[in-house]
Amino acid sequence: MHNNTTDKFEIHLDEMIQKVQNCQKEKGLQSCSLCEQFLACELRSDYVKAVYNSMSKGETGGFEF
Repeated sequence: MHNNTTDKFEIHLDEMIQKVQNCQKEKGLQSCSLCEQFLACELRSDYVKAVYNSMSKGETGGFEF
């Protein structure tokens, strides 16, 4: 069973995954890398942050991929 901290990060990540997938579907793309706004996309940036936070559980520093 997950604690509340884990749940918070996992729930946010799941929400961000859904948002990114919806955006890709609306644009008819299979990947964000095919989008013309790939490098400047705020949604993608927020998704990357959500992935990092779910892996580090909000802790800063010392996290390696």
